[in-house]
Amino acid sequence: NTSETFNFGQSSFSHTIPTGFNPWSTAGLGDPTIADPSAYFQTTIYTGDGSSSHEINQAGNSTFEPTMVWLRSRSAATDHVIQDQVRGNFVIYPNQNNADGATGGGWVSSFDSDGFTVSSNAPINDSGKTFVGWQWKAGSSSVSNTDGDITSTVRADSTSGVSVLTYSGNGSDNQTIGHGIGIAPKMIITKRRDSTGNWTTYHDAIGINQVFYLNSTAAPTSNTEQYRATPTSSVYTVGVGGDINNSSGTYVAYVFAEVEGFSKIGSYTGNGSTDGPFVPTGFKPRFILFMRSDAAEGRNLLDTARGSGNFGSAAGTGGENPTAGNDLNAKINVNDANAEEDNPTGSRRVSYVSNGFKVRNTNTAMNANGSTYIYMAFAESPFKTSTAR
Repeated sequence: NTSETFNFGQSSFSHTIPTGFNPWSTAGLGDPTIADPSAYFQTTIYTGDGSSSHEINQAGNSTFEPTMVWLRSRSAATDHVIQDQVRGNFVIYPNQNNADGATGGGWVSSFDSDGFTVSSNAPINDSGKTFVGWQWKAGSSSVSNTDGDITSTVRADSTSGVSVLTYSGNGSDNQTIGHGIGIAPKMIITKRRDSTGNWTTYHDAIGINQVFYLNSTAAPTSNTEQYRATPTSSVYTVGVGGDINNSSGTYVAYVFAEVEGFSKIGSYTGNGSTDGPFVPTGFKPRFILFMRSDAAEGRNLLDTARGSGNFGSAAGTGGENPTAGNDLNAKINVNDANAEEDNPTGSRRVSYVSNGFKVRNTNTAMNANGSTYIYMAFAESPFKTSTAR
């Protein structure tokens, strides 16, 4: 009998690595732009207490003062709520077409250095109910941006690739708006503030002269009155549609560029199998927004903080299901007010790994055979420093 000894790096090697080559390991990867994604994006879960000043602290490796907070009840059927520091004390609802509300007394009563504080309003702080808050950092001050035909008020962060901006429409076609990121955006979500209007959304995988609405289940449609040219590193272009550029309208836009190791905005093709497509992102995901692009379906939100729920054990604990810690099953729809929906025991939606996610279900909202899907994902950790799963 013969025996062989294999060295996978546990011992020193007899030969040195030739010049110009790196070891076949994540140690040989370049340093990520954002080493700790929790310094720019966080998902926080909390339980409401019904008080007038409930402080919600972040739980990542880092903390930051959020520019934008998106809140949603998990256990009750309520509206989504977004508040941001550019609009101030105005509440807006991603699942509705309503105008701004709650002027002068926003439900997020303060944006703090390590999170935010909520008021007693039931949709974000009903006693005993569970909630989730998604938070983005996009600059520390609001500035006037004159890069485009329409002047905007912007908070932007070139490191995270995120911008929150407001502007007043002028009713003219092919108007540019400055976003301040310094990187060409791949997803733009616009909402009219002074009147009813849809959440008009651009996604790079769909392209210009196409539009879909975040608050609707409708598939993207051809539309030459919304996003009119491929965005650049300084501006994006809008048409004359009332949802995006009415002469008397005021608007808010949430603008996202792709940053390697931190965010990914892309598409994949479904195969209709529980052994679904693997989608590489270059990082371990923390948050994923899914949208079907060839037919009407709900807009699904998954994240690792809410995790796997009924399937085996809570996220990160393993328990009876060793892979429960990297399953994403607890779904919230952006387009409605329904409570969080978990998958039954024995069924999965998505599993995440150190460099992407794998679709595990045959639900047509995420994985119909031959159908196309678009997504936006943010990182828990870049691939170089992610734990293997």
